Amino acid sequence: MGRLLTPLDLVIFFGSLFAVMGIGLWVGRKETTSADYYLAGKSTRWWGVAGSIFGSNVSANHIIGFVGLGFSVGFAQSHFEITAIAGLLLLCYGFLPVYRKLNLYTLSQYLGRRYDDRSRVLYALIMVVVMVIIQMVPGFYIGSRSLIILLQGGPGPIDPTWYKMGIILVALVTGTYTILGGLKAVIVTDVIQSTMLLVGGITVAAIALAQPEIGGWSGMAAMDAAADGAGKLHLYRPSNDPDLPWTGMLSGLFLLHFYYWGTNQFIVQRALSARSDADAKLGIILAGFFKLLIPFFSIGTGIAAFYLFQQREMEVAQDAVFTTLLTELVAPIGCGLLGLVAAGMIGAILSSLDSMMNSSATIVTFDLYQRYINPQASDQRLVGVGRMCVVAFIAGAACLTIFVMDPNSEESFFLNIVDHQSRLVAGLVVAFALGMIWKRATAAGALAAILSGIVLSYTLPPLYEK
Repeated sequence: MGRLLTPLDLVIFFGSLFAVMGIGLWVGRKETTSADYYLAGKSTRWWGVAGSIFGSNVSANHIIGFVGLGFSVGFAQSHFEITAIAGLLLLCYGFLPVYRKLNLYTLSQYLGRRYDDRSRVLYALIMVVVMVIIQMVPGFYIGSRSLIILLQGGPGPIDPTWYKMGIILVALVTGTYTILGGLKAVIVTDVIQSTMLLVGGITVAAIALAQPEIGGWSGMAAMDAAADGAGKLHLYRPSNDPDLPWTGMLSGLFLLHFYYWGTNQFIVQRALSARSDADAKLGIILAGFFKLLIPFFSIGTGIAAFYLFQQREMEVAQDAVFTTLLTELVAPIGCGLLGLVAAGMIGAILSSLDSMMNSSATIVTFDLYQRYINPQASDQRLVGVGRMCVVAFIAGAACLTIFVMDPNSEESFFLNIVDHQSRLVAGLVVAFALGMIWKRATAAGALAAILSGIVLSYTLPPLYEK
């Protein structure tokens, strides 16, 4: 297969990649205190909160993964984004005022003050597992996989050696400015990468819908309506559906959102860094507005791809849909457009990875190192420990990705991530929520809720067998 990226595409792609790294190093060059390194000096403006929350949340899972889910499942997957607004509002008007009043660095500290250190440590351990293993590993995987597909000229078997080199490249770029620049570097680069992501995602959506076989959104809707009940634009599925019952959308999915937006360290940390309550709230609401765009330029693009490939009699794997759209539709246009879209796609991966690196290091530094090893640690020492943690997490996640994740897998990695994450955090939501609304909630009850949530989630059989 011939080369896909032209010299102009390569200049735009790698230029954007290293420009972001350079900007991150420059803005974070004077981060010396723990407040600077972990909370950006509590000086983040509303646009920084919005861009960083959106960029931290919207990774390759949403772009490549959601395009694939739109292709295979349909618009019912948009509930992941639509119902997220409830979680954002809970954070904005429920949890965040409490967190900011307590001047927290980590949400584990809230559990420690409200209950005891057992809940605090358990939260810290769960969050490190979620961020490093469940989130960072798939981030490295899809980042390297997508990069290699672009460089080799389209979908096809991925060489394991190039796959490893791609992981190393992604780790070096995002790790460099995260290690040295702290949260301020993360936030500024997230804003840039969020902009690139929106431009790239909307561009691909517009090109896909504009194809003669599709005829825009109205043409796609007409084809979907003619599918005799098998269309993909349906928002709800029956209650006995094994994958996406509407009852699950109103129960388990809301529980996941309440955790993700209200009790998740790497999301809430951006709001904790805001210079004022008003900046934090405006940033959260703006991030929610941008999230409502995702079903249309991501899932909608996947549905358009389904009908397009059906018309062209092409067989494409679910996780290769996005890159196939790039090779078939975007690349022929030229003008460096493919390099711009690819930069937005990789930027989405970097903006999620850097957030998880910084937040994982924050938790380990304050909830484990300062709490149990060196309570009198200086600011300089706390920053140093955080940087060492980031290095360790990058190395660990990269090694796991290389040895565990198959670069040629056709599984839906997005749904696997959501499944394991939801199983680990159900009890955390109960502990946080009851701690805020019920004065009689006890430390023993919080510990039991967190542990039983994990045990029951993994031992109880599903209501419906697939």
